[in-house]
Amino acid sequence: MAAAATLVMPKKKALPAGLPREWYENHNRRLKAMRLAISLLDTGTYDAKRATNRKIRTMAVRVGIHRPSNLTCRMVRAFIVANAG
Repeated sequence: MAAAATLVMPKKKALPAGLPREWYENHNRRLKAMRLAISLLDTGTYDAKRATNRKIRTMAVRVGIHRPSNLTCRMVRAFIVANAG
């Protein structure tokens, strides 16, 4: 029986102070999308067409990330397309 893989998250650095709130929201959204894209690629989803919102949200639950929005799901697909080229 195979052991369950555990994710080790890197230590977080403090974000720069004094930027608009929108910058922090976009930054965190990009990080979330990148984590989800990497998880999908690790499980064999190499085509953005196969990365549906449902599949991305299911992966978020498996990895322990809050449910992504539609915009974050689009960003995940964009990262997968960028990886293919």
